[in-house]
Amino acid sequence: MNDTEIRAARSALSVDVVTMRASVAQVLPPDVTPTDREALDTLTGMLRGHMQLLIPEIEQAATVLPADDVPRYVALACVREARDKLDARPGLMPSDADVHVRRLARSLLALCDHYETLAGIRMCLACDQPIREGERSLPYGKVSPSAGAVVSGRIHDRCANAVRIH
Repeated sequence: MNDTEIRAARSALSVDVVTMRASVAQVLPPDVTPTDREALDTLTGMLRGHMQLLIPEIEQAATVLPADDVPRYVALACVREARDKLDARPGLMPSDADVHVRRLARSLLALCDHYETLAGIRMCLACDQPIREGERSLPYGKVSPSAGAVVSGRIHDRCANAVRIH
């Protein structure tokens, strides 16, 4: 498959990753996870639904890449792990439901990242919104506290001086 065919296959993908990420934000970080069982059940169903929509899209996007392509391999490994999480059920203890929903959320977040990589979508690291064609953006690199790992990407020009309060 040539570059034009790969780009065409990527542009055919149509998943609302922004909504999926907003769903994850209702669960992660752990201090925002609801404790009400009904809310947890609703969020669990919503995250599961997002994952079930996203998994086939990632598989489809990965099939256009060569078999030895690293992003393809890593994305498909993430899909296998996500399927395992979809098959899992929370334990019987009350706290097991919130642990389970956070596992689903982390898996969905990873799937969103792989989808964006395969689809060639760039997300702003500051506001978590897509950087659209023609929008001004800046390179962004941040050293993390975990063993010097670096998160790099791009941010919207408008987000460069924005203050984010957590």
